[in-house]
Formats: sequence, C-alpha cells, structure tokens
Amino acid sequence: RVAVVGAGVSGLTATKCCLDEGLEPTCFEQSQDIGGVWRYTEHIEAGRPSLYPSVISNTSKEMSAFSDFPYPEDFPVFLPNARLLDYLRRYAEHFGLREHIKLETTVVSIQKHPDFATTGQWNVVTEAHGKQTSHVFDAVMVCSGNFSEPSLPLHCFPGIERFRGQYFHSRQYKHPEVFQGKRVLVVGMGNSGVDIAVEASRVAAKVTVCTSRGAWLLSRVFDHGYPWDMVYNTRFASLIRNNLPGPLSWKFINYKMNQRLNHENYGFQPEKSCLVREPLLNDDLPSYILTGRITIKPGVKEFKDNSVVFHNCPEEEPIDIIVFCTGYDVSFPFLEESVVKVENKHASLYKYVFPTHLQRHTLAVLGLIKPLGAIMPLTEMQARWVTRVFKGLCQLPPQSVMEKEVNEKKKTLVQRFGLSFDEVLKTEWLVYMDTLASFIGAKPNVLGLLCRDPRLALTIFFGPCSPYQYRLRGPGHWEGARQAILTQWDRTLKPTRTRVTAGSSSSFPSLLTVMGLLLLLAAVIFGF
Repeated sequence: RVAVVGAGVSGLTATKCCLDEGLEPTCFEQSQDIGGVWRYTEHIEAGRPSLYPSVISNTSKEMSAFSDFPYPEDFPVFLPNARLLDYLRRYAEHFGLREHIKLETTVVSIQKHPDFATTGQWNVVTEAHGKQTSHVFDAVMVCSGNFSEPSLPLHCFPGIERFRGQYFHSRQYKHPEVFQGKRVLVVGMGNSGVDIAVEASRVAAKVTVCTSRGAWLLSRVFDHGYPWDMVYNTRFASLIRNNLPGPLSWKFINYKMNQRLNHENYGFQPEKSCLVREPLLNDDLPSYILTGRITIKPGVKEFKDNSVVFHNCPEEEPIDIIVFCTGYDVSFPFLEESVVKVENKHASLYKYVFPTHLQRHTLAVLGLIKPLGAIMPLTEMQARWVTRVFKGLCQLPPQSVMEKEVNEKKKTLVQRFGLSFDEVLKTEWLVYMDTLASFIGAKPNVLGLLCRDPRLALTIFFGPCSPYQYRLRGPGHWEGARQAILTQWDRTLKPTRTRVTAGSSSSFPSLLTVMGLLLLLAAVIFGF
C-alpha cells in the first residue's frame, strides 16, 4: 500500500505508476479537484499553489507529454493553463486514477511506524471534513510540489518598513487591474516576474523590473520558428553541450543567447556569464522594452517612503506598488524534520528523490527539481524508478555512496550555477532522464536501433528527445511509442499549419534538414 501526497502532475503520474507495478496507491488531495498548480481558482487557497489566469506552459506539448499518453493533435503547441488541466483530467480518466484519489483530504502527519527498521512502514494521519483518520502504509510518495510557501525575505530589502505604498508576493497576483495608472516595481526576473511586468505594463503608468543577477532570455519560438525545447533538447545537442570544456561551453552559451538579441543592450546580461542561469522564457519582453513600457534596473539598494534607490543608480525612482517575485520555500509540514532535511531551500536527496539516511528506502519525494526542460515526463520517470525501488526490483547504493554523490553534486552545481535561492535544484533534463531510465532498463539503445530500425534511430538521436523514447523498451513498454516519435512533428504543426498553399513544402522538418542544422551548429561550436 502506497500513500501519494497530492494530486497534481507528480501525484497523478505517481498513482498511475503504482498501478502499473501492481501496487495499491491511495492519493490524498487536500483541495476539491485534481490538477495542482494548473488548476486555476480566483481565490487563493492556503497550502495550495496559486496561478494567474494568463499562465501558459513554457515547454511544448510534445516535450511535456506523459510518455504513453500524447496530447491531442489539435491542442496548441504551448498550452494555456486550462488546456493543460484538461489534459491532466483526460489522463486521470484514461488510466482510471480517480477511484484511487481522495479529494478534500489533508495529510496531517507522516511518521515512521514503530517497527520501521524491519518493515519500512509509515503511520499516516489524514483529515477530511474535520475528522482525522490513521493509516499504515508500506511506502510514501511525496508529491506536494514546491509552489505553496512563498519566500518573502523582507530583511534583505533595507527601508521596506518605511515604504507607504502597497507590496505583495507574486503568489497573490491574479489580474492586472490592480496596477491601473500606478508606478509598478517588479522585484525579480524569473518567468512569473516578467509575465506580471508585461501584463502590468498594459495598464500601469510605468513598470520597472529590477534584477541583481540578470537572465538569459529565450523565446518559445526558436530557430526557424520551431518550439525552443524541441530544438534544444536533442541527444545530438546534449552530447555536444556536455562534452565541451567549461570555458568553451560558456563561450558558446554567450554566443547562442546573444544571437537573437544583445542582452547587454536590454539590461539583462547575466552578471557572471560563466554561470549558467535558468533561461527566462518570454516572447514580449524585448518589444516592451523597445517601446518604453518596461525598464530594467539593477537590484534594490534601499526603499524610501514612496520611492526606491537601485544599486549604481544615485537617483530615486517613485513607485506605488511592489511585486516581490522572490520564489518559494521548500516545505513539508506533514513530515518530521529528521525525515527530509531542508537547508537553504535544498533537500539532501539522492537523485533529487530519496532521503539518503533512512534505514528503509520507502519514502520518495517527486518533482523537487528544476530541469532545463519539461517537468511532467521527468516526474513520471522518477515515479517509474521509485515504484521499482519499492518493489525491490531496483536497488539503491549504500548510504555513504549516496551521500557522497549528493555532496559532490551540490559542489558542482554551485560552481556551474552559483548558489542562490533554489539553483541547486537545477539539472540537465536529458542527462537526468537517461540516468533514471538506465536504472529501470528504459533508456533507448540508439546503436542497437540503428541496425534494426535506422529511421527511428536517427530520429531519436537528431530529433527532439520526446518522452515517448522511454517507452520503446523496458518495464512499461508501449506499443505506440515508435509511431508517437515518428509523428511528433505532425502533432506539433497541426494547430499552426492552418493555411496550406498549393505546392507548399512538408509540414515538418525532414531528417536531413534537422541533421544539417545540427551539424552546422556543431561546426559553429567547434569553430571558436
């Protein structure tokens, strides 16, 4: 019996993977429906993620799909939150997950059973409609997400106690009308911060975004008009990125990111270009800066009664409203602190999943990671691995080996990303997916396929690393995986190619075209 905490993206796929492995899941969801962060509500619910109605996914539908359940071909390439929620509901219905989900049931506490050392069992206390119930489970999958506890470090902003205007965390934002005619300051240059700045600029008198670190800016529309992640996350491109020497890799990143626009000219060049920053995805920001709607400034030095002073900017700037887009804290209020240790927003977890110090590895945390790619297939892969560990079909290394890897990984990420907020949670999407897939025997064998099915092998290597690749072999093998891979461009361009002229070319890039573009990319890289 497995307890699954939360019925968002991670909880749904965890429940499904339990069923695939013959386990008995019970999924507890404290709110009225499934969907997690993607279920929009006008009011803010305590302990639940909150999003604004205009949120659109940053990863494309083909790269964001669960590996055995493609999106409908008529769905847009990047999904408004309502369409993504629709997909999650279809997923739950298709695989019969609803009967295993208990809605409006809050997990109050999870503690080790008295004989945990021998059984690995957990005592789980839940509450529904004012009544508490105790359960005993053989394993637990924590899928509660990390977008519920806003981080608002006011102590880092001198003078904020004197500020007479309004300020709030981005979690409380819903509609831009609150900014009508106001002078707005957005603190932080993450995806939410820029989204809010763009919306605010349509009604506000003035909008300023301040950032101390800068960011690389990507567009959802990438090279030749294709979705960014279908070009970026390929096996060929990943092979090049991860085998370049550090200085050459950083030089290439600078070159590639500045190819579309010069980041220095727009005020968001990362302060240390040798550190890899999480890309910022926004299609409107550059044009809004060009038209004067948004201004980019350095970090806040000090707040005053009705104004702000920025670093390296002596003049005060008048403001009426501050929106703090300062991220979220990692929190597990239902767990004892000794079970999952959180320090500086970082939980020490092997492969971002398993606490290293437990005598029995019967508790896993899903989705506590920041991939440079889609989160949905990644949490699914975590769940596939975790359920195999629970069944004893996959073994974890000794505690000392896991702790050594966690510590070394943290040091590497500090060097690569810089230690700030949740950056130790970041990882290379494709490398991580392949690592977990190799644990369960689901990593595609490209060389083996080259002999048996060369068309599929070349598509897998040079084309997008879509999640269907991880259903070609191993546990959970799906007969439709090959066809899903070979038709991924059809589903991508179906909703956009709505006007086709006589004699028009193929609706998707040919394999030779993709190979040519990628080989050209390699020539550019190694030409430095």
